Amino acid sequence: MTDPQYIRNFCIVAHIDHGKSTLSDRLIEKAKVVDERFYHAQMTDNMDIERERGITIKSQAVTIPYVANDGNRYLLNFVDTPGHVDFTYEVSRAIASCEGALLLIDASQGVESQTLSNMYLALEHNLEILPVINKIDLPAADVPSCLHQIDHDLGLDSSTAVAVSAKKGTGVDELFEAIVARVPPPTGLATDRLSALIFDCHYDSYRGVIIHIRVFTGRVRAGDTIRFMNSETEYKVEETGVFILKLVPSEELAAGDVGYIIAGIKTISDVRVGDTITNVDDPIAAPLPGFKAVKPVVFSSIYPMDTNEYEELKESLEKLKLNDASLSWEKDSSIALGHGFRCGFLGLLHLEVVQERLEREFDQSVIFTAPSVEYKIQLRNGEEILCDNPAEYPDEGKIESSEEPYIKATIITPATYLGNIMSLCVEKRGAQTNMQYLDEKRVEITYEMPLAEVLFDFYDRLKSVSRGYASFDYELIGFRPTDLVKIDILINGKSVDALSQLSFKGNAYDKARHVCSQLKEEISREQFKIAIQGAIGSQIIARETVNPVRKDVLAKCYGGDISRKRKLLEKQKEGKKRMKMVGDVEIPQSAFLAVLKTKED
Repeated sequence: MTDPQYIRNFCIVAHIDHGKSTLSDRLIEKAKVVDERFYHAQMTDNMDIERERGITIKSQAVTIPYVANDGNRYLLNFVDTPGHVDFTYEVSRAIASCEGALLLIDASQGVESQTLSNMYLALEHNLEILPVINKIDLPAADVPSCLHQIDHDLGLDSSTAVAVSAKKGTGVDELFEAIVARVPPPTGLATDRLSALIFDCHYDSYRGVIIHIRVFTGRVRAGDTIRFMNSETEYKVEETGVFILKLVPSEELAAGDVGYIIAGIKTISDVRVGDTITNVDDPIAAPLPGFKAVKPVVFSSIYPMDTNEYEELKESLEKLKLNDASLSWEKDSSIALGHGFRCGFLGLLHLEVVQERLEREFDQSVIFTAPSVEYKIQLRNGEEILCDNPAEYPDEGKIESSEEPYIKATIITPATYLGNIMSLCVEKRGAQTNMQYLDEKRVEITYEMPLAEVLFDFYDRLKSVSRGYASFDYELIGFRPTDLVKIDILINGKSVDALSQLSFKGNAYDKARHVCSQLKEEISREQFKIAIQGAIGSQIIARETVNPVRKDVLAKCYGGDISRKRKLLEKQKEGKKRMKMVGDVEIPQSAFLAVLKTKED
């Protein structure tokens, strides 16, 4: 057991792509916890999807030993966190299990919007913040400017900043010493009653649920009986250990330690991230403050491609929720697609990641419906309802008024691209509330705009118009009145409920046209004409037609009187009319996915 004064728990936080995972690699490499034969880049990114996209999705805890210049052996527990705004919940959970935070700043980019919001998250938990300037080896690196921004924008002491190059390993030794000197040791006592916070979990098909914990007080070892204070269930501990990139068993976990517990838990619903673990024989009086409940902002329905796989999809979602606590879901059904689940996500990237993880990790073939946000609808009878699903949208005659969620968007950009970004925000119904020059080159602008406008292509277009230099962060600020309509998609006069969307009236025409044109490309031609229509109530606002496959019935009728040809054509016409009445149009799975694509795709 390590004395708590020689333990340091810290996390690495930063804006997206500022080099968190690369710095994690250098810390692991310097500590020599991995044999050189097995070493590879992005050691803390376990998922294929993380490597392919070059982003961190899951926070990853690692324990490394370090012998400092003072001759003492320290145990450093650190968490590599995601940088994208959609995964802020992952960051908040990592922060709750630490005493310090390395705030990374790209020497060529400077302080960006997510850098600020992550710093505020760390300050809320009273963490010791150590600024680290990364990528000092780049030709465009401007360290003096970064030091000025640390003082001016962040309000931190720039003299404590450590300059490193995570890629080349420059300055990493100095960073190790700064961590030991600046990050405070844990304060809990191993002799007190057991209190440990669950900050993550994952499922192992052989060993059940593996719980990731931070022990604040007391100790836990194999053979102890523990209680989850939220579900009030009890389990006997089979194994404890730490994360040295893989699970490494240890004799016990004591106050200040970060590690895992295996207790043969097969009932997934018993475990909840943010719950407190205590000892059954000597429990604590009240649970530790957990994490604030996550509030999803984007909603979409998931259906299995084969309706017989409904139960398998349910099991997969339960296992995925263990590892992704920000995912929420409930049962749903559709006439077109059968039984499925209505899921809540933290953003569009989160939705894409969940879709890919279901397909890759759980071999599920799924269809996602068009994403939507949650609207507040006031009915004429005085009742107020929340609606995120077009299928539950009430009749127009019953609605008094409707409101949509608004966000406060903070964009930090070089002044060169200011005009383009302002035009984009205005196009997305944004209203500017603030603008300030951070220095001669960089501007921070604040807009209030509808969340629904930001969902689809805003982030991509922001990066395009600013050549990748603008950074974006947002927070919800409440609901505001809007003119909301429901767009129905009709195929040969029949409404397809899974393709319906809720939209601002001013955008409804463009959205309906886009969906109809995408469906025209995907639906295969039949022997009769197929009408694809977009409608608001009984009013048709868009239409595309899939032309029929024509059979030349006159091929065998050569020569002779025109009346013979007309007779054959009339007979064919009758047949087509009858076919149209009884023939169903089959909508391929790809059509549902095509509708999700933006106009620029």
